[in-house]
Amino acid sequence: MKVDRRRLELTLEELSRIGETPRGGLTRLALSDDDRRARDRVVAWMRATGLAVRVDRMGNIFGERPGTEPLPPVMVGSHLDSVPTGGRYDGQLGVLCALEAIRALDDHGVRTRHPVTLVVFTNEEGARFQPAELASGVLAGRIPLEDAYNARDKDGIRLVDELERIGYLGPEPCAARPMRAYLELHIEQGPLLEEGGYSVGVVEGIVAISWSRVTIRGTQDHAGPTPMRTRHDALVAAADVVAGVRRLARDIVGGDMVATVGQLSVAPNIVNAIPGTVTLSVDLRDPSDSALDRALPMLERVVRQACEREGVRWELEHYWRVPYTPFDPLVVDTIERAARAAGARHRRLRSGAGHDAQYMATLGPAGMIFVPSRGGRSHCEEEFTPMDDIEYGATTLLLAAAELARAE
Repeated sequence: MKVDRRRLELTLEELSRIGETPRGGLTRLALSDDDRRARDRVVAWMRATGLAVRVDRMGNIFGERPGTEPLPPVMVGSHLDSVPTGGRYDGQLGVLCALEAIRALDDHGVRTRHPVTLVVFTNEEGARFQPAELASGVLAGRIPLEDAYNARDKDGIRLVDELERIGYLGPEPCAARPMRAYLELHIEQGPLLEEGGYSVGVVEGIVAISWSRVTIRGTQDHAGPTPMRTRHDALVAAADVVAGVRRLARDIVGGDMVATVGQLSVAPNIVNAIPGTVTLSVDLRDPSDSALDRALPMLERVVRQACEREGVRWELEHYWRVPYTPFDPLVVDTIERAARAAGARHRRLRSGAGHDAQYMATLGPAGMIFVPSRGGRSHCEEEFTPMDDIEYGATTLLLAAAELARAE
């Protein structure tokens, strides 16, 4: 069995026009009008494929292809939302390859004992509503529904209000349900597959992740008359924190940690005023949970010392933590067999990015399939994966799903 390459290519091209940026990327923030249009298009494809479509109270979409027996489904899918000026492969490629795998089962007349269910998760990126992977977190029972509903974007708009506005506040409970397995195809978002000439990555697990928020409060004042000796500049302290976060990753023994300050908010953010308040994000990742345990007190020391030097006040909130997630060995082995059967040159690796599969792995056997990212680039308009590699990845997904669903 293999997928229909041309059909997959056409669906990718069509969906990529929704939220397309001038440079060929995507801006499709969660629960925006473009997200609604993308959801509507995918739901129409699901129904045309004969899937029974349901939507839960977090806007997660499920399209089920029935099995021959009333057994837990094999779930396949990913997400449709993007970061601002992101790429056209992150997230939506996994949804469309899952749809194509189900279409290919129909093409080949394959009956499976277990149902195969396509799932589209809400707000995986966390670019609009934080934290990331909100809807899969609610589904897994790790994030309370009310907390997710009350998450607000930068304009103060609540997630639940946007779900209702775009018509995806579904009636189904957002709660754990039995499943045979969960499979997710995604771009690697790193350089290893391309550097090694591999078409498929067999993912063994996802690194541990910690998100923190630092708020620094200094003294807002005029940029002209205020002497340097009397200033308490929140942005100067924040600059020291940014540099300290970079050093922190270097100082953790082992060398696998990455540390990023990716978001900075400055007030009043005008040319002729000394900044009074700065809020910044800190993203720490490492394959080892114990490394993050060591890093967080070090982060607090970095913040405290930087703020003491500038004479400003500070607050540090660790608001999201996901432990290292190993994937089910039997699912990983199944994916590797499928990659071999597809003729794909493949290797095993870990994911440095978070995915809905992290939460799904707490509910049952789970695994991921990676395809290469050119230059290791992602979360940018230059994001690209060759169609040959996409075909290998989608065929691997098809064969793995068919084996786990016990094709007859």
